[in-house]
Amino acid sequence: MVRRSLEIIGSSFKMALQELWKNKLRTFLSLFGITIGIFCIIGVLAVVNSLEQNIQNEVKSLGTNTIYVDKWDYTAGGGSDYPWWKYVNRPTPKYYEMKQITERTPSAKYVAFKIEVQDNLEYQNNSLSGVHFYGISDQFKDIQPIETQKGRFISDAEFSEGSNVMVVGVQVAEKLFGSADIAIGKLVSARGKKFQVIGVIKKQGKTMIGGWNFDQNVVLPYKYARNIMDEKRADPLILVQGLDNITSKEVKDELTGTMRAIHKLTPKKEDDFALNDINDFSDAISSAFVSLNIGGWAIAALSLIVGMFGVANIMFVSVRERTSQIGLKKAIGAKNRIILTEFLLESAFLCIIGGLIGLTLVFLLTKVLTLALEFPVFVSTSNMILAIVVCIIVGIVAGFIPARQAARMDPVEAIRSK
Repeated sequence: MVRRSLEIIGSSFKMALQELWKNKLRTFLSLFGITIGIFCIIGVLAVVNSLEQNIQNEVKSLGTNTIYVDKWDYTAGGGSDYPWWKYVNRPTPKYYEMKQITERTPSAKYVAFKIEVQDNLEYQNNSLSGVHFYGISDQFKDIQPIETQKGRFISDAEFSEGSNVMVVGVQVAEKLFGSADIAIGKLVSARGKKFQVIGVIKKQGKTMIGGWNFDQNVVLPYKYARNIMDEKRADPLILVQGLDNITSKEVKDELTGTMRAIHKLTPKKEDDFALNDINDFSDAISSAFVSLNIGGWAIAALSLIVGMFGVANIMFVSVRERTSQIGLKKAIGAKNRIILTEFLLESAFLCIIGGLIGLTLVFLLTKVLTLALEFPVFVSTSNMILAIVVCIIVGIVAGFIPARQAARMDPVEAIRSK
């Protein structure tokens, strides 16, 4: 019985394909809505997911499980709404506070200090403007790993002694020396001081959230950097990374008590520092992209509804054209459920074809956008599965009424309709 049912469905599929092939224009127009709908859904999801992944990776590059101790609150908004008056008179982080944080915060794995300034970097007759100079302490490299493509990074001894060495970004090396390959060993100058280039930082590419942007900046030991910077005006920052088995929230809670003790704040005084959790940025980004995904679904829903009507229309036409065949099948023993299943499968198959065309167009779109945006745009496996599932659901919904109409036909009347 099962074998006979499968044979009937198989022959129906072959017949359906023949009918679709004979009416190519009608089939194309019917599938066009499904193709556009899947293209919209998966295209938007692919771009949004890729963009979110890229930004999340950039956020993670700021330091995983890391708290930025600053006088400025990074989550207090921006532009004209930022309450700068609330934070401007706060004390800036101090280098000596690192030791106290390390001693008083058991959950802290690494603690680092950073100062920065923007100025010119010179080599012989060449001068490069707008370069950020990062003066960092030794554990900065543990919180924010920096890979070099040429030369080496600053050694522990150079950090401790405050040597006049420098690691430069790849774009700095190319613009200043003509090539990153010849940068090692060169003597450069800035603010009346000489530096020896000992390494070139591996290219990171463009970033969307700013971040450290090492491609266009330089890194030097803090103990030498303070000779060319006014520390209070050099955006001092303390970075604290928690232990692997400790959440950033626990680190933040413990660090709050530590900073209040360091600043000798009484219980009634409010905090005069800000603890900016990198994980908070990641959560905020995820929330923002939820809205974008919803917008993509809303746009695609309209195309899918139009496509659904197109598929339903072609199924009604198919049922009408094959009425006598349906009657013959029922006359030789085909059950109502077999006829119903046959047309539902055909409808779903139609939508899957439209979906595959849409996925092909999305795949081509990702290749173009990857080249244009300079970050990888991809279609995830879950999105491809989602596309097929959506196609099957749309096909079943669109084909149900025509399929039920076919299944309920009287075999005698259906045969006579020819």
